[in-house]
Amino acid sequence: MTDCWTMTRRELAHWARQPVQVVVGLVFPVMLLLMFGYLVGGGQGVQGDYVDYLVPGMFALTMAFGLEGTMVAVTQDINKGVIDRFRSMPMANGAVLVGRSAADMLQSVLGLVVLIGVAFAIGWRAHGGVAGFLGAVGLLLLFRFAMLWIGIYLAMVAGKPEMVQAVQILVWPVGFLSNAFATPDSMPGWLGTVVEWNPMSHTATAVRDLFGGPGGEAGHAWAAVVWPMVLLAVFFPLAVRKFGALDK
Repeated sequence: MTDCWTMTRRELAHWARQPVQVVVGLVFPVMLLLMFGYLVGGGQGVQGDYVDYLVPGMFALTMAFGLEGTMVAVTQDINKGVIDRFRSMPMANGAVLVGRSAADMLQSVLGLVVLIGVAFAIGWRAHGGVAGFLGAVGLLLLFRFAMLWIGIYLAMVAGKPEMVQAVQILVWPVGFLSNAFATPDSMPGWLGTVVEWNPMSHTATAVRDLFGGPGGEAGHAWAAVVWPMVLLAVFFPLAVRKFGALDK
């Protein structure tokens, strides 16, 4: 735990040296929310206020996006020999990845707080009570944690910072082939089916239900827990194994 905390503080120190990157990561989801809320708007098939439908979907989308910072940091450590130096020190082998993931989760919490503040400013309200609000935030962070370990694994597979962009683009279908902006009922049949099976769609639907907004269904809460746990069960050990094989 001490080694993990040391590695987390290392990542937080990078924030202080590169504040622009942190600010961009906070502003980008806000721009998406305002763009879709005011410029696009109207989501077909949505019953009720579109902002109440859109905002929880944007929360889920934000949890899926923004992985490139972590992915680039991992590949830079690999190529600059930083990880090799860490291996020569008396420290826990997995502390590097855990520290990186902990720093990312802290930034994700900060980004979610900022986005919630902007959502309140444009008129969105949570109607599900304190317990529902906290439950929704928990599901969002669980989904982020699962996506994060997918990103860490793909970063080590990519191996180089310049390859991260090519790998990061795989996240976009997950985000946009979802019910973040419109209901599956308003889409062609085959596309609606794909959207309904998207793990992010389950999280967005469950979060809408917990917030007490339109488009929410209580039956999706279990899937919003099971899907991230399955992804973690697959990609966490893959990432650890890949990390252990970097020097071979």
